Formats: sequence, C-alpha cells, structure tokens
Amino acid sequence: MEKVLGYVKKYWLTVAFGAGLVLLYKHISDNKVFGSMMFPTIEEIWAAFVSERTVMLKNMLASFELLIPSIGITLMIALVVGVILGMSKYLRDALHPFIYAFSCVPAILLSPFVILIAGNFWISSIFLIFYGTVWATLFATITGIETIDKRYLDNARTLELKGVKLMFKVILPAASPSIIGGFVNSLRSSFVMLVFAEMYGASFGLGFYVRRYFDYGLYANVWAGFLFMVLVLVCVMMLFEQLKNYLLKWTA
Repeated sequence: MEKVLGYVKKYWLTVAFGAGLVLLYKHISDNKVFGSMMFPTIEEIWAAFVSERTVMLKNMLASFELLIPSIGITLMIALVVGVILGMSKYLRDALHPFIYAFSCVPAILLSPFVILIAGNFWISSIFLIFYGTVWATLFATITGIETIDKRYLDNARTLELKGVKLMFKVILPAASPSIIGGFVNSLRSSFVMLVFAEMYGASFGLGFYVRRYFDYGLYANVWAGFLFMVLVLVCVMMLFEQLKNYLLKWTA
C-alpha cells in the first residue's frame, strides 16, 4: 500500500498533465477547431493504432537497425577522441576551433553531399545520425576529463596507477557523470536524425511510416505512428535512465 501511495504522490501530476493533453485534443477534434482532416477523433486514431500495430512494430525494428549501429559508432568515437583531447591540453587547444566549427554545421545540410558520395541509403543514414549526435557526447567527455578533481590524479600517482588501470579505474569513472549526461542528449538527438533520414529515403522505419501516410492523407495513421514513435522513445529513455542510475549509483 505504501508503494502505491508513493507512486501516486510521485506521478499524479504526470498523469494529470497527460489527461489534460488528451482532453485538449478531444476538444479540438470534436469541435473541428482546426478542421476535421488533420485532427481525427481519438476513436479513429485508436482504431488505426490497433489495426496497424504489427506494421508499426516491423518499422520499429527497421529503425533500430539504423539507430543501434549509429549510437555504437557515436559512443566509441566520442570516447576515444574525447579522452585524447581531454588528456592533452596541447591537442585540445589546437583542435577545439575545428571541432566547434564542425559541430555548428547542421547534419541536415550535409545530407545531399553524403547521399551523393555514399551512394547507399544505409551508410549515408548511419553517417548523418552519427554526425548529428556525436558532438554532445564528445564535448561532455572532454569537459568531464578536463574537470576531474586533481586530488584523484594525485592519489592515482601515489598508488602508481598508469596506462589502462589509470584510465578505467580513475579517469573514466570520475568523468562518467558528465559523459553519461552528454550521451543522454545525443540519444535524444539521434531520434530526430533517424526520423529525418527515414522520411526522405527509407523503405521502412517509423519516420517512413509517418511520411507515407501523411502523403496519403490518412491522418489517423499519421497520429498513430507519431504516438507509437513517442512511446518507443519514452521507453528507450526510461530504460537508459535505469541504466544510468545503476552506473552512477556511487554518486550523490
């Protein structure tokens, strides 16, 4: 009973806000505030959601086939480059202007060049998702290592920790709160780039699903796909939050 009361106390505002959004949409659709075509009724959206659930699941798997490799490449390169630049002030000062300049270029602007050079949708999509998401984790890694408390490094020297042991026992754990915080931002951005890539070149995927039914004018399916996409994103972020809490359980 105490657990139930705890959940109610913690999430009652979340439920109330969600219910308010549903009621607002119902008012808009029932009273045709913005026209009936683009805002179908909740019943129509639910019917589309139920009838298309298998198709949406297949498209979700296709999206993950793009998303998972992109995130893996992003994390690997951001960590390697971030650690090198974080540990070397000389390289950091020399290369930071270039990294900052590249990070300011929107990945969407590069899409025509990437598609032309790669000649393959899968490769070009992986690159665009990587390019659009790597910067947050990279800068967070550099900042996390750059701001490690000097006492940790002094203690490591006293214990004669060097090389791999120093990296995995001291440097990465000390910088992990910053790194994981940056990776959360990268994860959110990756969904934006994923949807963009799928809308304009894919044959499967959640972005493709929404764009296809938008072109057909079937807005109940568009809303069903959009809500399913949001549900997937929320589930992924909640799972990662649990992983983050586990990895950072030693922090305050």
